[in-house]
Amino acid sequence: MTTYQRLSEKLEIEDIDLDSFREHPLDPEALRCLRYMHDVESHTVCYLRDMLVTRAHRDPEVTSFLTLWNYEEYWHGKAIAGILEAHDELAGNSRIAALRQRLPRGDAWKPLSFQIASALTPHLTAVHMTWGAVNEWTTQAAYARLASLANNTTLSEILCRIMKQEGRHIDFYATQAKSRLSDSRAARRLTRWALRRFWSPVGTGVVPDQEVDFLRTYLFGGADGRAMADRIDRRVDRLPGLDGLGLLKGVVSAAA
Repeated sequence: MTTYQRLSEKLEIEDIDLDSFREHPLDPEALRCLRYMHDVESHTVCYLRDMLVTRAHRDPEVTSFLTLWNYEEYWHGKAIAGILEAHDELAGNSRIAALRQRLPRGDAWKPLSFQIASALTPHLTAVHMTWGAVNEWTTQAAYARLASLANNTTLSEILCRIMKQEGRHIDFYATQAKSRLSDSRAARRLTRWALRRFWSPVGTGVVPDQEVDFLRTYLFGGADGRAMADRIDRRVDRLPGLDGLGLLKGVVSAAA
C-alpha cells in the first residue's frame, strides 16, 4: 500500500496535443465508447459513496486506497472529457449533471441497501474487493481493445497512461480479494452468489442499456474480444472459490 501511495498521481496529459483530434478525428464507434467511459469514470465517486457506508470504512488500508482510487479515476474522466471536447462533444460537468439527473430513483436508496447488507454480514468487503477486481480487469481490457480498434496514436498514448494506473488498481483489489476469500468459506460463498446473481458490466444502470449492449458487442465481440474475455474469466477462476463462474463468457454470449 505504501508503494501505491507513493506512485499515485494525477493523470498527466498536458504534453499531449488534444487538438490533433480535430485534424484526425476518431470514428463514431470510438467516440461512442469514449462517451460511455467518460460517464463511468465520472461516476466513481458515487460507487465510493456506496462503499463508505459499509464496514469497509473501518479498514484504514482500504479507505486509503479508495481515496487515491477515486482521485485517479476523476482524472481519467477529465482526460476522456478533453478528447470528447476536441470533437465538439458534450463532456465534463454539464454531461455529468445530466447523467445524474437521469439515474433511476432507486439509485438514491443504494447507500441504505449497502449499509443494511453490511450490518447483516461481515463479508461484504470481500464482495466489494472481488467485484472491484473484476470491474478493473474488464475496464483495463476495454481500454486496450479500444486502443487497438481505433488505431489512433494520440488516443493510444492517453489510454496506455490510464491503463497503467488501472493496473495498480487491479493489484490492490485482486490482492485484497484473494486474502479475504482465502480467510473465510462464508466470504467465498457470499461472493460467488453475489457475482453470479448480480454482476453485470460496469456502467450497467448508469448509462442506457443500449450503450452497454453496444460496448460489449463492439469491444468484446469477434475473436480478439472473446479471447480477452476468456483471459479475464481465467483470472476470476484463480480467486479462491470462484472457479467456473464464466462472468465474461456470459457477457460475450449476450453480445453475440
